Order: sequence, then structure tokens, then C-alpha cells
Amino acid sequence: MRRQDPPPSVLTPELAQEIACDIGRITGFNVLITDRSAVVIGCGDRERLGTVHEASYDVLRTRKAATHTARQAREFTGVRPGMSLPIIVGAQAVGTVCLTGEPDEVRRFGLVVRRQTEILLTEAQLLRSRMLHERAVDDHLRDIALYDPEAVDADTVEGRARELGLDPSVPRTAVLLDVPLGSGDAVTVSRMSLLRTVREVFPGGQDVAGELTAGRYLVLRAADGRRAPLAARCEALVDLVGERHGLAARVALAEPGSGVAGMHASYQDAAATLRIGPVLDPGSRVFAAHDLRVPHLVASAVRHDRTRYADALLGELRSRPDWPDLRATLVAWPECGFHLVRTADRLQIHRNTLVHRLARLTELSGQDIRHPKTAMALYLACLADLLTPGGVPGVR
Repeated sequence: MRRQDPPPSVLTPELAQEIACDIGRITGFNVLITDRSAVVIGCGDRERLGTVHEASYDVLRTRKAATHTARQAREFTGVRPGMSLPIIVGAQAVGTVCLTGEPDEVRRFGLVVRRQTEILLTEAQLLRSRMLHERAVDDHLRDIALYDPEAVDADTVEGRARELGLDPSVPRTAVLLDVPLGSGDAVTVSRMSLLRTVREVFPGGQDVAGELTAGRYLVLRAADGRRAPLAARCEALVDLVGERHGLAARVALAEPGSGVAGMHASYQDAAATLRIGPVLDPGSRVFAAHDLRVPHLVASAVRHDRTRYADALLGELRSRPDWPDLRATLVAWPECGFHLVRTADRLQIHRNTLVHRLARLTELSGQDIRHPKTAMALYLACLADLLTPGGVPGVR
């Protein structure tokens, strides 16, 4: 059988030096820490770093503490009077902690110092384990976001999901949180602090949340078939991010997807929605992909084709000083079902003002704006006009 190398020890030289100096300051004793090979990796006396502490060999072998008088210490290399104790993490002796001084004096502190050292190492080990888990979660989410069936086998991605305790057969909805970072207090907000807030809103055992890039977080929400509660959760998430972290966040949610390919498609829709939604409705904070299917389709066209289409239908309308109002009318008219009262309410204008504006549009464009086919053509042209100047790339 091939011999396996032991796992790397959590007792690193950096951590050992920090522990040795901290405990030394508290106790007043010179504290020395060795690794599992009895090499000094932490000590208040830096000249001893890298030397061998011979007395630690037996301590590591027997896993029992030992004291050394001045006479006994002279029989070893690199040993001073004091006490040496094994550091046990789990079932393994990972090193020793040694206190320099008269054996009778240091014996009173030895067990306490060893226990404190073991507690610090256990906490460091748990932190390292959590960090590795978080990295695995982030990697899995990136696998979904960047999935390419020509380059990666879906079974491989599903296998990694199972390692994280996730059932890959459960349909999941992509929820994408965008938090602007890099100015003011935003740069001081930690990744884990934001993730705790995200996971508080999405606490399901089959929900998975992590960081894709700085300031962008992805949640794959285990689908329950109810769209409205999910939108409400997204609103709650934006509120919490604002209250706790002082950041103005935006969220996009898509439709559920099954399997790796389905969840990848859900993520793509959420990403496209997060690009398109704020352009069309800057005042909103939560955007749903199912509400933006038509703009998504327009945005997916090549930029040059979008520009030509808008130019052909809108002509000189875009050069008019009242073009923003005219464009808002052309967008609201079909979206409100060609209903005068609903359209006027959305635009916050009087019904008679809307009637006058529709007549004006018919006159300026040379097309009957009240005809649904004409209105829809102009509506798509307005969407192309809105999406192109902002540099929203086509979604492919």
C-alpha cells in the first residue's frame, strides 16, 4: 500500500510565534513551541528559532509532560531548565510547548499553558476548516456561473455539490446580489459579514450562497414554486444590507433551473436582469427576470442591429428636447395594455395630457401610435434606444 503523507499541521511557525509571545507576556516565563519534529518554531528568544529542542523528542514520543532540572538540561542540546508538554490536537501530538524556569515553579503553570495553546490551535483549525469550506462553496457557485458543457462534465459539478451536502436534483433559483464597494464605508464591510446577512435571509438547508467577485454574491435558492415570497425575501435582503452595512444594494432573481445546465441558465438570466433592470428602472432595487423578458431579448441583439432599428423607427424624435417624456409614453402605453387611465397613472399625468401626447406622437412619427402593431414596434425601438447608450452588452 502506498504511504500517504500526513495532513499539514495547523501549528504554523507564524501562529506558534504569536502564541509563544502572547503566553510569555501573560505568564512572565520564556515560552518555546516546537513542531512535531522537535524544531523550535515559536519562542520569545528569537535566536532559538530553527534549533532542535532535544528534550521534546521523548515528550512527542510518549505524549507525556517532562521536567528538566539544570543538571538534566545540560545533558541535552538546546534545552534549558523547565517543563515540556505535548500539544495534542484531535488525537495527534502536533508539537510541544516548553516553559523555561525552575521545574517546581513552572509546573503550576504548565498544564494551563498547554491547555490554552491547544484551545488556540483548535480554534485556528476550525477557522481554517471554515475557510476551506467557504472557498469550496464559492468555487461551486463559480462552476455554475461559468458552466460550459464543452469544457466541464456536469457530473463533476454535481459531485462537488454532493460533497457540500447539496442535492443536485433539487431545482434552484438564482438570486444575484450586487453591492457597490470601493468608496466610503463600503470598503470596510467584510465579505463574511455580508454573507451572514445573505444567509440569514436564505437559511434553507439546500440554499447555497457565496461570493462570485468583490461585491457580487450569488444565492442558489432551493425552489418551492412560490415566486412572490422569493421577491419579498429579496426586498428584505436589500433592506438588511442597507440597515446593517449602510450599502445600497440591488438584487435580481430568475426562474428556477434543474441540473447544472438549468441553474447556469437561471444565473445567466439573473445576471442579464441585473444589467438591464437598473437601466430601465433606476429607482427600483429588486428586478425579476420574468418581468424583463422582452428587454432581455432586445439586449441580446447585436449592438449595431439595435442601433439601426432604433434609428429607422424613431428618426428625429430623439433630437427633440421633450424626447425623455415622449419615450416614457411610448414605453408605458403598450406595457399598460393600451389603457388610457392606467398609462396616465403610471406617467403621473392627466388623462387629457396623455391623449394630447399620443396625438402629438402620431403627428411627429407619421404613424398611428394607437395601433397596437405600430405601438409595439416603437416600444421595441425605445427599449433599444434605452439599452444601447448605457453600454449594456448583448446577452449571449
